[in-house]
Amino acid sequence: MTNFNAMALAPELALLIVAGAVLVIDLFVSDARRNVTYVLTIVGLLIVAATIWPFAQAGEVIYAFGGMYVADPMAHVLKLFAIITTGLMLVYAQGYARVRGLWKGELFTLSLFALLGTFVMISANNLLVIYLGLELQSLSLYALVALRRDDPRATEAAMKYFVLGALASGFLLYGMSMLYGASGTLDINELAKGIAANKSISRAALVLGTVFIVAGIAFKMAAVPFHMWVPDVYQGAPTPVTVFIGSGPKIAAFAMAFRLLVEGLLPVAVDWQKMLVFLAVASLLIGNLTAIAQSNLKRMLAYSTIGQMGFVLLGMLSGVVGGDTTATANAYSAAMFYVITYALTTMGTFGIILLLAREGFEAEEIADLRGLNKRSPWYAFVMLLLMFSLAGIPPTMGFYAKLVVIQALLGSGMSSGMVWLAVIAVLLSLVAAYYYLRIVKVMYFDEPADASPIVATQDMRVALSINGAAALVLGIVPQYLLALCANAMLKTLGG
Repeated sequence: MTNFNAMALAPELALLIVAGAVLVIDLFVSDARRNVTYVLTIVGLLIVAATIWPFAQAGEVIYAFGGMYVADPMAHVLKLFAIITTGLMLVYAQGYARVRGLWKGELFTLSLFALLGTFVMISANNLLVIYLGLELQSLSLYALVALRRDDPRATEAAMKYFVLGALASGFLLYGMSMLYGASGTLDINELAKGIAANKSISRAALVLGTVFIVAGIAFKMAAVPFHMWVPDVYQGAPTPVTVFIGSGPKIAAFAMAFRLLVEGLLPVAVDWQKMLVFLAVASLLIGNLTAIAQSNLKRMLAYSTIGQMGFVLLGMLSGVVGGDTTATANAYSAAMFYVITYALTTMGTFGIILLLAREGFEAEEIADLRGLNKRSPWYAFVMLLLMFSLAGIPPTMGFYAKLVVIQALLGSGMSSGMVWLAVIAVLLSLVAAYYYLRIVKVMYFDEPADASPIVATQDMRVALSINGAAALVLGIVPQYLLALCANAMLKTLGG
């Protein structure tokens, strides 16, 4: 079905209405009663999730607006997890944002509009629609980073993010223009069909356009060599915004990579696969080695993100080997599983930082976690689970995320190149385990740096506990989330 079909856009329309309602209602809410806006936002997110659920249950691939928009099983799953990350960010942000004057309508509305941009990117089936979603998300994130106007670090981070983000958007737009010039279409499905069937399409134009497309994707995924913005933005942005940047946009970046590379440029996979090999290995190498030298926890987690995205790229590149697409669904579902588990884990990790922060104290140095076990054994254990998950230590979900990616590499024809990539990934994961386990050592074996009580709202404590427990539960019984990702990817590719 490729007609107007506005009902397929129910989640986006509901989210737009919620964002508009929050924007208007917040004008009449005083700072002392800002919880009204907060509750309205959380309820709105639940309503948006409820609009997605019927589509997720049906499991159909539905096109709308003349094929420019697609609602498929993969999109439904990614949107639900994007909603979860946004909701968790707002729950975790409460204490931090209140004492720093950030608990305002701008935080809620910009977060909702960034989520709307994420939704558009996830369901886009047209090159320009992807770009529109990307810009909506990016502009909202730039403003969120600069939300603390009196903080020079936040202002500097926002400027760096804006300038380099504009450069990446330019790369992406130029690549899209090259693809349009070569194929004569902006529709992603038609692009793939045209490349596969039309021998008159300029191969040079396609490859050049693909290079710029991959460069834009690499920036949004924080992959080397387009990673230079990540440490400064992570450190300079308000911590709740750092939480947001490190989770939801990564889900959107994966969806954008899937739409462009897998659904649109699969006939030239032999070209972009080589680019992803370089990006993945460089990200694993530079991200993990540089993280070892960091004393600032937010910068360490920024370089950790770079390394983690290397694994996502490994999953993406293993779907096609020598033109063979038999392992496609398995590989892309592995990458999808990885990006979801990473988003959940990084939410909890930054949640601990927000839990320990208080007025005048950011809790963003590794030394600030000293002796956390003596101050709060439960939250030290939660952080331990999250660090184990990021390091890929069983029985946490991070272990299975890395395992399925390695299996996808080894199961894609068992070529010697893929085996070597798997070996490199495992060795660099061992390197990464050092700086994750260093956090555990600081929490359990060092004397407390601060004896002050940990103050947090009840909903934050509950959400953080569930977030940490999920890292363990989804590691013990990963089959449900694995099956969800696998079924969504099978139906999406089969649609």
